Amino acid sequence: MSINKWPVTERPRERLLRLGAPQLTDAELLAILIRTGGKGKNAVDLARKLLNQFNGLRGIFSSNLSEFCAIPHLGTAKYCELQSAAELGKRYLKESMPHRLSIKNNQEAENFIIAQLRDCQQEVFAALFLDTKHRVIQFEYLFSGSINSAGVYPREIIKKALYHNAAAMIVAHNHPSGIAEPSLADQDFTIYLKKALAMIEVILIDHLIIGDNHAVSLAARGLL
Repeated sequence: MSINKWPVTERPRERLLRLGAPQLTDAELLAILIRTGGKGKNAVDLARKLLNQFNGLRGIFSSNLSEFCAIPHLGTAKYCELQSAAELGKRYLKESMPHRLSIKNNQEAENFIIAQLRDCQQEVFAALFLDTKHRVIQFEYLFSGSINSAGVYPREIIKKALYHNAAAMIVAHNHPSGIAEPSLADQDFTIYLKKALAMIEVILIDHLIIGDNHAVSLAARGLL
């Protein structure tokens, strides 16, 4: 049955306006973004199918275009709309990290960086720049591709550290495979970067390898 034929109190948009977004189910929130279903399916039906097909919201937002469009009644426009919503969520999280928040332990930084990098489908190298009291100055994506093939250049990282007047840094990159175990190249690069940053009196606090919703700390492995 079309959502327009549902009782007003049961329609997702009206429920959101009346009760607030937190009271809606995942399917209802997705239905508002999707807007329309297809032949014999309304937007909520289609949203439920998406959640089932991709095992939840994270699977939907990390799917690629061909996987997404393989489901009937979905196409490029809906894919772009959902990807835009996912990216806005990431940017909101980044923006909501209070400026000059003090990082008292690595777990705070780790949770934030995991959320930013875990679903990237290519390797992304990022950095969290900190002041002398380990308060956040800025978070930036610096390189993309592969740490080996695309290249991560210490001189560019040093330029950014100087630009932000950073006293300390936490760097991170994801493994799209989902396996966070650091490679020998990761370990060698970390040692090299630590020495390079020390020359400008910037402390490398940690290098996090981001996998599937978890991270490996090279500092905890004794490399820093």
